[in-house]
Amino acid sequence: MSSYSYAQIPADGGRILGDTGDRVVPDAPIVPFIEGDGTGPDIWAATRSVVDAAVRKAYGGVRRIAWMELYAGEKARKLTGDWLPQETLAALAEFRVAIKGPLTTPVGRGIRSLNVALRQALDLYSCIRPVRWIPGVPSPVREPEKVDLVIFRENTEDVYTGIEWGSKTPEAERVRDFLQGSMDASVRRGSGIGIKSISPFGTKRHVAAAILYALSRGRDSVTLVHKGNIMKHTEGAFRDWGYEVAAERFADSTVSEARLLEGEERRGRVIVKDRIADSMFQQVLLRPHEYSVLATPNLNGDYLSDACAAQVGGLGMAPGANVGDSVALFEATHGTAPKYAGMNRVNPGSLILSAAMMLDHLGWEEAARAVGRGVEGAVAARRVTYDLERQMRDATRVSTTGFGETIVEHM
Repeated sequence: MSSYSYAQIPADGGRILGDTGDRVVPDAPIVPFIEGDGTGPDIWAATRSVVDAAVRKAYGGVRRIAWMELYAGEKARKLTGDWLPQETLAALAEFRVAIKGPLTTPVGRGIRSLNVALRQALDLYSCIRPVRWIPGVPSPVREPEKVDLVIFRENTEDVYTGIEWGSKTPEAERVRDFLQGSMDASVRRGSGIGIKSISPFGTKRHVAAAILYALSRGRDSVTLVHKGNIMKHTEGAFRDWGYEVAAERFADSTVSEARLLEGEERRGRVIVKDRIADSMFQQVLLRPHEYSVLATPNLNGDYLSDACAAQVGGLGMAPGANVGDSVALFEATHGTAPKYAGMNRVNPGSLILSAAMMLDHLGWEEAARAVGRGVEGAVAARRVTYDLERQMRDATRVSTTGFGETIVEHM
């Protein structure tokens, strides 16, 4: 194993080996964590205690996690002078499975998004966001129990590549002149200009990951979500390449919706279908039970995952992971909420449920189920943090730490 200037490698743990679909996990795996900024330390402390308790309960001391702190965000800047030290990236690549709290990014100025930087530097090309209602969690819709979706959002392409030039800058004007002079494209003077790129390579590996997920977990469909009726050569191509990879790699285990409509029998295969993005927003409100896995380009997936999370209690109860071929990084899906930092008040549910995803990814299903039982039991007992308590009848408000303790009690 490597040595690091700031991070300390636990002497009593072992490395996780293998790629995403073929992990080799020791009984005491080294798992890096990044506390995060703002409320990150609060929710991480609760999450760590829940995970450790779940592993003890499931395996009676035979297995445990050897935690290893890495640094990113404000804590890294104070310690190392960098927002995202190279050694953090190196350690994430070496140890392969990690978890992090929310990281700060000033809007419209300053540092680039650290979350985007992590995804691109480690080639974490799929953001995976399961969305499922936990009975008792307040919801703005009448039938939240019908929502049971997993959204696969492509992470490395689309407008999130950050290739853009500001309004009235010389660079933007040069791009504008090129587009008008050489490409016969009309662009208003003074425009800010960004590039939207979607490739067959990026699309096919992402859609393949979504199909593999559906196959391995008994989910019945994968829906390609796109705006291909307008953006034919990017989002329309995403749709076409998605169908292509299904036919090329999964011909025996998938069937297109079009072929079913023509009369072909399903025979237990995963259905591959597609929907226009704006229609999909209506579908997840009116007919969410007809969809299982959604595979989307970057921007569509960003919108849809938050919109679906709103139906089942909001981002405070929404887990997520960014996964590539070799590295999987699990994370809180909400922001840093700096005004609540250190107050032991906010909901740690997102990070705790992300940790359950991580345990499942390690093959530690019993521990993952223990976390799930604990969260469901805590909500059923109505002992919840303020964001949920204020929307529930006869609920008891507890702290971040108290919610974690209640989850452990109900495992």
